[in-house]
Amino acid sequence: MPQLILSHDLGTTGNKATLFGPDGVCLGSEFFGYQTYFPNSLSAEQDPEDYWKAVVLSTRKLIQKTDYHPRDIGAITFSGQMMGALPVDQKGNPLYRILIWADRRAVKEVDWIESKISSQKIYQITGHRLSPNYSLAKILWIKNNLPEVYRKAHKFLLAKDYVVFKLTGQWATDYSDASGTNLFDLEQEVWSEEILTQVDLPPAKLPPLFPSIAVVGEIKKDVADEIGLLPGTPVVIGGGDGPCAATGAGVVREGKAYNYLGSSSWIALASHKPLFDSQKRTFTFHHLQKGLYMPTGTMQAAGGSYQWCRDALCEREVNIAQELKISPYQLMDLKAQKVPAGSLNLLFLPYLMGERAPWWNPHAKGVFVGLTPLHQKPHLIRAVLEGVGFNLRIILDAFREQGTELESMRVIGGGARGDFWASILASIFEMQVLRPRYLEEATSLGAAIAGGVGVGIFKNLEVAEDLVAIRDQFSPKKEEVEVYQRLYPIFRKAYLSLEEVFKDLS
Repeated sequence: MPQLILSHDLGTTGNKATLFGPDGVCLGSEFFGYQTYFPNSLSAEQDPEDYWKAVVLSTRKLIQKTDYHPRDIGAITFSGQMMGALPVDQKGNPLYRILIWADRRAVKEVDWIESKISSQKIYQITGHRLSPNYSLAKILWIKNNLPEVYRKAHKFLLAKDYVVFKLTGQWATDYSDASGTNLFDLEQEVWSEEILTQVDLPPAKLPPLFPSIAVVGEIKKDVADEIGLLPGTPVVIGGGDGPCAATGAGVVREGKAYNYLGSSSWIALASHKPLFDSQKRTFTFHHLQKGLYMPTGTMQAAGGSYQWCRDALCEREVNIAQELKISPYQLMDLKAQKVPAGSLNLLFLPYLMGERAPWWNPHAKGVFVGLTPLHQKPHLIRAVLEGVGFNLRIILDAFREQGTELESMRVIGGGARGDFWASILASIFEMQVLRPRYLEEATSLGAAIAGGVGVGIFKNLEVAEDLVAIRDQFSPKKEEVEVYQRLYPIFRKAYLSLEEVFKDLS
């Protein structure tokens, strides 16, 4: 039986094709980017044909580069950006660009939905707030504004599901991706009849649901040559990018958690039941595992705040880094390490793009609080890293308040590469922070594990605990913990004190 697994991660900026062996080792990867279109400030669209081109090109390049033969590949599987809405006809032809997760144009539709079914009911059924970011509101926007497209739409698909249809001719999505639509009954693992009825959306316009490990078809003969793989190669549906990242981080049983540090950031858990927060600070996705859930809290600008700090304050470090051929973040970290924890009582509120969890306030702004003549650039840099950590701590505490007990926190994503930030998080979280071998490939690995289970290479998803190797461990530092314990409630108070100011500025 072929033992290699080809995993595609259809992200926001492009598709990454990664080849994994049966031991979970990455044998090679290829990335192909695609464009995002912004018709206005609330709209974000992509061309689904770009997804297909990226999958084809990255697959062919990867096979060529790694020198493996298509017959060595036992499965092809997918991770995909979530919360989109792509209308296609009966033959799978796109009728419009896909409205991706970042699209927020369906504000009026959200108000209309809430007149039909309460937002609290939506939260209890789906595990998520009612929001224009989710697929339901986007579908209704198409219905109201592009009625002919809606009428012709045979299905509304998510990003990865379009590529799966192109490969197999089969309509399919999985529980984890469906759980980001505002249409999925989280505990019953079905499309919600109650929501569909109230918003007058025919269930036939949604694809059939499958577990993430399901083999939903095989590569068709008429596309095998184009993509460079053998016809008949099994296609496993995979999952949404967040739940795939959980599996790729080894978070596949209750008591484990991970923190993704990218441009945005989130903390997510594995849980045997959804967590319904009374303040709706957090939300719950379905995990890749049937009967397992992924409570999550997401903030907008984590690595995005550090990137802003680089661009706005650290031009000299950027220029020196270019000469040394290193990352400017390495030089920024070195500067920040020279000042003590707490940055001389300087706080940074990392709300450059508004905020989701825990505040859910689109008007929130980025702020430095406590500036004095004593503060220099290193203090500002460190305060940015600490501010992101404090906001993540609020999310973490929201889970703790619901009785969640965690062993440690795993960190993945590009922001997890730096030792300094991981060390700061350990002291702010007051728990050990573990860094796996694969940081930016964790999402691809999670999809690959689902694919391997689907075709019998792996016994079950719990194999992730063996395949995910922990490379580094960071422990809280007592003297830093004491400083952060003092500043953390002040950080919370600073935001609450400025809420009205943020509203006035908007």
